Amino acid sequence: MEQPHDLTVEAPRAWDRPAVSVPVLVCLSLVGGRFASFSTEANLFTLGTGGVLIWLGLSNRVPRRPAPHRLGSGAVWWAVPVVVFGVFEGATFVLAVGDEFPTFSRLADPLLEDHLTRSAVWFAWLAAFWGLVRR
Repeated sequence: MEQPHDLTVEAPRAWDRPAVSVPVLVCLSLVGGRFASFSTEANLFTLGTGGVLIWLGLSNRVPRRPAPHRLGSGAVWWAVPVVVFGVFEGATFVLAVGDEFPTFSRLADPLLEDHLTRSAVWFAWLAAFWGLVRR
């Protein structure tokens, strides 16, 4: 005999509502976009916001969305270029090869000189990270 499913739904907390979470992410991205690339302030802000999001993800403070049961077989083919990109990016960063073989971050730096563009990229990063936290 099957067990009855629990149909109770937890009321969303304030930060789980888009009317609250989106403006918070926008404010954080506007602050992050004001820092110069690779400055100490930008690195500390990145580590701080990322650390808070990781902490929220590991704690039970944020209601979870159901995770997919199983990844499809096509996910492996998406993982291959991501892993290759990560290896090249990490190797060029660790070896500090400079202009001979620049990292993606260094190539994207001229595009991110504008504060508005940098804030938009910050918002995309924070929104993606928030989506991962909720899983």
